[in-house]
Amino acid sequence: MEISTAEQVSRLVDNIEQVVYGKREVVKLCLVGLLAKGHVLIEDVPGIGKTTLAQGLARSIDCAFHRIQFTSDMLPTDILGVSILNPRSNEFEFRPGPIFSNVVLADEVNRTPPKTQSALLEAMSESQVSVDGVTRELPNPFMVLATQNPIEYEGTYILPESQLDRFMIRIEIGYPGGEDELHIMRRRDPRRTLSALQPVLTADEVIALQRKVEEVQVDDSVAQYILEIIQGTREHEHVQLGASPRSSVALYEACQARALIEARDYSSPDDVKSMAVPVLAHRILVKSRGTTPGAAARERVNVINEIVSRVPVPV
Repeated sequence: MEISTAEQVSRLVDNIEQVVYGKREVVKLCLVGLLAKGHVLIEDVPGIGKTTLAQGLARSIDCAFHRIQFTSDMLPTDILGVSILNPRSNEFEFRPGPIFSNVVLADEVNRTPPKTQSALLEAMSESQVSVDGVTRELPNPFMVLATQNPIEYEGTYILPESQLDRFMIRIEIGYPGGEDELHIMRRRDPRRTLSALQPVLTADEVIALQRKVEEVQVDDSVAQYILEIIQGTREHEHVQLGASPRSSVALYEACQARALIEARDYSSPDDVKSMAVPVLAHRILVKSRGTTPGAAARERVNVINEIVSRVPVPV
């Protein structure tokens, strides 16, 4: 018997919640990135479950998964791959790097130098990489889940705007509620649950859901609502650099994915309101008065919320 789209999404969310307890809305945000063919940046304090969330999503779909632990001495070839001379054939053979996976976990992505960070740019924007003058396609589906700690300074490199703009969604997990944290304490070690997690969707089913996202209807009034919010980021008095045209496309597609996750075949203004901060806050540059990355991030969130409150909601 064919399983409905709503049931597929519900199974996927329930499966991930086995390892990330009490964060259903955060899990749904990750799925928005997956179904909209985007990439997700998970940014929060240590010990909050960033890596567990990424691994839980990767294990819940039957796709090739690779984790890259970013370090200060990592080279672009460590990610993309390298050509090695085969002494038998006397020819160079390409050894693909970990980027050639369906789901790539870029753990602590801000711990590697900008030169290595930039190795992800082509992969994230075009689903391909160029090595030794040869362009190679990445598998489908393809998604990068990156994590970083916003409060550490030593041994870290700030992600440039061009890199941040490639992430469709930025997520903050936040501390769990009292009862949820009590459940986590009693469970103790999530690694056992994570290792036993079974996939609930195949790669083909993920691709089919991504195609259904493209079919979600977006009324002209909702599209205009998105555009006015984007333009608001470029005209706001406290914004130094507004959202790019890539941002408007990302917000449009994220709203389609959220509608599908909520079992609708059309996007609504509520989808736009819900996705505005996750999609836009990390893409703008504010005239910040904050002295830390965390303070600057809060200022960006406040600016986006203010812009959304200013734009009239379509009826």
